[in-house]
Amino acid sequence: MFLPFHDDNPTLRTPVVTYAIVAINVLAFLMMIALGPMEQQMLVYRRGFVPARIGQLVEARPISVKLQGLAVNQFGQIVQVEQPYDLPPEPRQILLSMLTCMFLHGGWLHLIGNMWFLWIFGNNVEDRLGHIPFLLFYLAGGLLATLSHWFVEPSSTIPVVGASGAIAAILGAYAVTWPWARVHTLVFLFIFITVIDVPALLVLGVWFAGQLLSSAQGQEAGVAWWAHIGGFVAGALLMPIVASVAGEDRRPRRQPPLDRDADC
Repeated sequence: MFLPFHDDNPTLRTPVVTYAIVAINVLAFLMMIALGPMEQQMLVYRRGFVPARIGQLVEARPISVKLQGLAVNQFGQIVQVEQPYDLPPEPRQILLSMLTCMFLHGGWLHLIGNMWFLWIFGNNVEDRLGHIPFLLFYLAGGLLATLSHWFVEPSSTIPVVGASGAIAAILGAYAVTWPWARVHTLVFLFIFITVIDVPALLVLGVWFAGQLLSSAQGQEAGVAWWAHIGGFVAGALLMPIVASVAGEDRRPRRQPPLDRDADC
């Protein structure tokens, strides 16, 4: 297992949009967990992305799902119950959910993991593109990631939440722009922990390979692996185009590390 925690890639601008996205995600999560269990599930179904709801744009009919809750039966025992819940065919809500799903998370670990990667790699992409283009890039990457998941699972009624797809686009953008930037990474080997400095291309390439492998093996059902994959590919393809519009990069490019055994 590995965990990047810092990169040697200085910036010229304060990444205010990156900070704002982190703050909004944290605030949205705190507001969500303040709700009751049933209200949380309703929020996730309404504001998260449910792939099957795209079909409602064509055929206007409700989709029935089941909420999980607890109740006390006649014997005084706490039992799990299911409550039917209808998702209405509201085009505005359905289309907005493709964006609002990026700002909801399923738990603290989900939130921290996403914000960690955004904190490390997002500032450089924002620095390269500028604040407003970066925000549009982030949202577009997340939208394309969501569509990638829909393309693979069009009939799923499982809601998708999280910034993973949008952040995957940031990772793809970083990988093609600064492949040789050094990333300080914690490596966990059984009971041993060490720190190594490796090129960003290796760190992000291993991450992307892990997404491909997990999607092929079907690990951790309920994880939108293809949103991660689609987001990363979208970011890698879009970054050179958007960067060319943003103008020339004022910083020196990172070069591949020199072979220390080579003669000068």
